[in-house]
Amino acid sequence: MAVKIRLARHGAKKRPYYRIVVADSRARRDGRFIEEVGRYNPCVEPSMVSFVDDRLDYWLGCGAQPTDTVARLIQGHKAE
Repeated sequence: MAVKIRLARHGAKKRPYYRIVVADSRARRDGRFIEEVGRYNPCVEPSMVSFVDDRLDYWLGCGAQPTDTVARLIQGHKAE
């Protein structure tokens, strides 16, 4: 089982809001997930990104692979 850290889309049409979740790579985008580790709202200025840092570090330590977008969000969060 390959575990990914990825975005799950929520919100209204043209007003996306994302949960950052840990999920099996075979699960659907908005389907079953293991744990929610953060949130991302690109519709506010500046964009809102929040993580549960200890859980994110745990899953990264377990070998979960972030998608390219989530990796970029993590880098920006760590730089703060």
